Amino acid sequence: MRENFPEETIPRDANGERICAGPAQMYRPYRSLISKTGNASTWVQIDLDSRYSIDSVKLYPSNRYFAPGDGFPLRFRIECSEDETFGVSEVIADRSTVDYPDPWDHVLQFDGRKKIGRYVRVTATALREGKPDLFPVETPEVLEGSSESSGRGFLFSLAKIEVLVASRDVALRKQVSVDSSLGSQGEAQQLTRPPRPQGEGIITDSRENVTLHSEWRRITVKVRPPDRNVRLEGGLFEAATRKNVMYLLNSSSVADLLRPFRERAGLTSPKLDHIPNLFWDETLSGSNAGRFLMGAGATLQWQDDPELRGRVNELVDGIAKCRRPDGYLMGYPEISIFFSERGAYTRAWLTHGLIEVGDAGNTKAFGLLRDFYDWYNGSKYLPQLLRRCMQGGQGMVANSRMYFTPVGRATDIQVIQRYFQENFWLDDLARREEHAIWQYPYDRPHAYLITQLEAYMDLYNATGDGRYLAAVDGGWDLFHDHWENAGGSISIIEGDVDPPGSNKLYTRLGENCGSAFWILLNYRLHAIRPDDEKYVTEIEKSIYNVVLANQDGSHGIRYHTLLVGQKEPGSRVNTCCEGQGTRLIGGLPRYIYSVSDDCIYVNLFEPSTVSCDSSGERLELTMRTRFPARSAVELEVRSARPLSTVIRIRVPSWAARDMSVDVNGILYPGGSPGTYVSLNRRWQNGDIISFNLPMSLSLRKYVGQDQVAGREKYVLEFGPLLMAAIGTENFAIQLTGASRPEEIVGQLIADSLNDSHFVLKDSASDNSSEIRFIPYYEITDETFTCFPVIDTHPDLL
Repeated sequence: MRENFPEETIPRDANGERICAGPAQMYRPYRSLISKTGNASTWVQIDLDSRYSIDSVKLYPSNRYFAPGDGFPLRFRIECSEDETFGVSEVIADRSTVDYPDPWDHVLQFDGRKKIGRYVRVTATALREGKPDLFPVETPEVLEGSSESSGRGFLFSLAKIEVLVASRDVALRKQVSVDSSLGSQGEAQQLTRPPRPQGEGIITDSRENVTLHSEWRRITVKVRPPDRNVRLEGGLFEAATRKNVMYLLNSSSVADLLRPFRERAGLTSPKLDHIPNLFWDETLSGSNAGRFLMGAGATLQWQDDPELRGRVNELVDGIAKCRRPDGYLMGYPEISIFFSERGAYTRAWLTHGLIEVGDAGNTKAFGLLRDFYDWYNGSKYLPQLLRRCMQGGQGMVANSRMYFTPVGRATDIQVIQRYFQENFWLDDLARREEHAIWQYPYDRPHAYLITQLEAYMDLYNATGDGRYLAAVDGGWDLFHDHWENAGGSISIIEGDVDPPGSNKLYTRLGENCGSAFWILLNYRLHAIRPDDEKYVTEIEKSIYNVVLANQDGSHGIRYHTLLVGQKEPGSRVNTCCEGQGTRLIGGLPRYIYSVSDDCIYVNLFEPSTVSCDSSGERLELTMRTRFPARSAVELEVRSARPLSTVIRIRVPSWAARDMSVDVNGILYPGGSPGTYVSLNRRWQNGDIISFNLPMSLSLRKYVGQDQVAGREKYVLEFGPLLMAAIGTENFAIQLTGASRPEEIVGQLIADSLNDSHFVLKDSASDNSSEIRFIPYYEITDETFTCFPVIDTHPDLL
């Protein structure tokens, strides 16, 4: 494992600039066809439309995912000509006599020496073998087979070519042609594409974005989670929490988690309990400790577990022993901060983990973080961390969360403003430009963009600047309207091209971590807008249909939310979806209730007890329910003396009708779907609130790219639950005596023991005489589909 990008040789033509990654479809690099041998030649040619005296030519290497410099020619020549066929040409640069060093992400610039020509051609006279790619995408047809040594073959690739005349790029948007042997005409125009909004480079330093702390108007949230005072009492959340604790205790020993920190500090480590995973353990060195601390810390905020707390304390103490005197504490050498996603992903994970355990009572964690961020906020790396780190933007939320800890400082926010804030993106989001998501110009379009929305939401809460909130609202609408599949999973993933509304069913989408981020973003919005029920609806369906659905017993956590076929097995190797999944499951109690000084909100329906101060008195509220298997809910009030306060009960937007509420046998005015019923009264000890959630089946047509010609797919939901048809992934339901697919709802019979299990009566199927639908979160190893085809046959009786 190399600890940073190899840069033993910087080419003599490097001009000091470096190109950031550009994998979005709009900014993808040009890639030739693949050759079996490097002893091949191919060229690209730009028609400048007019004769120019050329000052210089800039070549931008490809920087795809984890392969900077991929496909840069081993030997090449740059020429210009006034003849399209290059019968007569002038040489601008000839690097065809010896092998050229790998430029990695260094931009190369060649003196044009005022050579005159209308056409500029770059000819690769010898090809370099393609680099391995963690996220391979489709490449053009392989010619003559692939490389015998690696299977990757040889190719010619560049991100962009600029021809400069008086500092102006005269090649911009000009026509590009390629040779007929290895040239890829379909990709050719990428070479003269417009520059990205903030250029192609990796430096970001915008002092003008920084606002004075004295000018901030910190937002006061309207509700907050109960302060560690929710007790789960049976039900799905408690079962999930127990399994999550076992997952954490069985996944890695403290010695394994401490290994990278000890190695970085030059200390010996015990023999490993397991073979490290090359990517999740080694490339993202130190993130495993962050994963454990996130899950354990989130759990310990709501329930104590002596073994879990003991391991947390041992791990925090071990990290403290490895801390440098200047506060640096990461599990990778400082010099490797740009390697892969260490400076963003790994830093964020350890930060999240230490914040969670700090909130759970280990105050040493906050001290460690403050010392580290005093180092980080003044580090020399900041101007390059957004662009040179892979997915550097995901590191923003580490800083923004740090500000809201007991040891937060204004600089934690101001560092984001100066080095990470992207004004063009804020504006695009506020305008709800679809390209802002799926063509995000500076890294892999991905669910991880939600973490940047989380950070901007934190900036709004810290400063009161409405520009941040406008961007978050726009981003929320974009994800919700265009990249949220049925059930709430996020249908955009790195390395794939996911246009708005594509909602693919056979691509491995719906990352568990994406829905965890979505929940965290929606909770921030709920805190400032508690009466806007839609945010809790998003939290609810993401919990049931993604987070709980992706928990594979106590063994592991699934990566993708696969909606057709079979679920994938859970993993226990420190994946991103494990880390955010364990954090989310550990913190499930926080989403059931919200409190203010004189009000308590009942958001979710789970057997539990909450205790909080309201109007100066102690209030305890116990919820009894079997939701979602049963729709009845009962709340019992306990208070030492009569208490005047408001209890607000959510009427979900999925409710089939208005919901009435009963208090001590007296019916109160109900609430309509998407609101809260407000009960403002003087409560007595033992008062009982009861209601039935108006759950019903609903059917809607699948909208997305994976259609069946001449037929329609549908998704069935029961309240917030995504339903799955069991038995095959290719169900085609023949609905007899029906003229509309929606009539299936009337033909489904509920199980007598579980309101959320259904059987289709009087049906004939392509595959079975009986079709069962159960909630998707209950699927384990069955074959299923959440998107059956429904055919109607009104004339068949």
